[in-house]
Amino acid sequence: MAENVETTESSEKKRIVVNAFDMTTTSHQSFGTWRHPRNRADEYNTIKYWTDLAKVCEKGLFDAVFIADVVGVYDVYKDSVAPVLRDGAQVPVGDPFLQISAMAAVTEHLGFGVTAAVTYNQPYTLARSYSTLDHLTGGRVGFNVVTSYLQSAAENQGLPGQIEHNERYEIADEFLDVCYKLWEGSWEEGSVPRDRENGIFADPEKIHPILHKGKHFQVPGIALSEPSPQRTPVIFQAGASSRGQDFSAQHAEAIFITALRPHLTRYLTDRIRDKVEKAGRKRDDVKILAMLSVIVDETDEKAQAKFEEYKKYQDLESSQGIIGGWSGVDLSEFDEEEAIKYVKTEAIQSFLTPFTMMDQENEWTRKDIAAHCSTGGMGEVIVGSPQTVADELERWVDEGGLDGINLAYHVSPGSFEDFVEYVVPELQKRGRYRTAYEGSTLRENLYGEGHTRVDDRHPAAKYRGAYVGKPSAADTPARDFLKLATEAYEAELAQQ
Repeated sequence: MAENVETTESSEKKRIVVNAFDMTTTSHQSFGTWRHPRNRADEYNTIKYWTDLAKVCEKGLFDAVFIADVVGVYDVYKDSVAPVLRDGAQVPVGDPFLQISAMAAVTEHLGFGVTAAVTYNQPYTLARSYSTLDHLTGGRVGFNVVTSYLQSAAENQGLPGQIEHNERYEIADEFLDVCYKLWEGSWEEGSVPRDRENGIFADPEKIHPILHKGKHFQVPGIALSEPSPQRTPVIFQAGASSRGQDFSAQHAEAIFITALRPHLTRYLTDRIRDKVEKAGRKRDDVKILAMLSVIVDETDEKAQAKFEEYKKYQDLESSQGIIGGWSGVDLSEFDEEEAIKYVKTEAIQSFLTPFTMMDQENEWTRKDIAAHCSTGGMGEVIVGSPQTVADELERWVDEGGLDGINLAYHVSPGSFEDFVEYVVPELQKRGRYRTAYEGSTLRENLYGEGHTRVDDRHPAAKYRGAYVGKPSAADTPARDFLKLATEAYEAELAQQ
């Protein structure tokens, strides 16, 4: 059992963070393998699938289950959604919020990273959603901040086209600023006494309107939710473009990157940490995770045989359909053996970079990229015995400057079960994996016991107590909230 293995090497080695990477869909990062008899991913729309997955991950002492999401369809490849529909590749896709409570009910420590696109939400209501989940899970929720990259998402949200890449991040900056005000500042510490004797559940004098009016959002009132255990959920982000890295450096507590080789990864992780430091934070204030997948068995030979079996189920058409959405590039416009060059789009601008720019030792053709992404998505696939896999994971973390991985599956929950059975005990023996959970919140999972709130260097922290002594719900007419917010905004503009 993973929980009872004793460590035999120095506990000073960097612990490897592991999140299970999934999505409320049939085919997430491996395309075609939903047909494998060991794969239950097509049960994504049942509660039992998610509760079973949560139990496996908590048994394996994972930090979190990270649930990706999109609010559009992949229709760039061949100008059609048909290739991905046939494989159930990220469509149909369900709401990632709705299974969390059920998963939390069958676990005690496992965290949950939940994706939401700030481009198509309002901070006032989304802040409430995350606060609610943080309450119901006892502080085990993270917010994966995405700006959305699909043209189809923009069109179906009523926009004429995708918002320009950098502007999406400007919206995200203000969106999070509003959320931080709501989570950290609106309700003071001690604002909810639950005083039955005097009939005071919440103290209006300690609850404040945030009086926000900006370029993109207007939120003058008080937060709808009382403070949750973490107040601000753990902030995840996956922006690897230059602008995305700037955003992550300021806001993120965990950053996901695309990686093909450890030595290439180190350039990116060093650059990200440089930017984190430039933003006034410490280099280790962020956990940097690469998406990898693992195929493991008792021996290298058995693991390789398992990999070859999975390859038989590959669907290169749906893989190219997904790549079209990720990159904004229709691969059908290239010959199969034609080397792909860097193309700038308004989708995930960093997607093709590892293939076209970072890995200049090799030329990647359309066929190569499709095959690579069909089994394990954008990440590298590690195949071998427990010892081989552990060696490789250590190499990725130490050479690549990583803190851990987002573990994608080939078959679910089978890939996670294999990792728990074979890899976790081996990493524990090496002192690279926890033997027990350190605390009760997601932030404690990542940063250790006692780290329930954002650290003082995080931009959310500046709103702690920021509204003490300012207008409150007790002394300010509600109709004046918007007037005060407008006056403050106009004064700020006048000073610029």
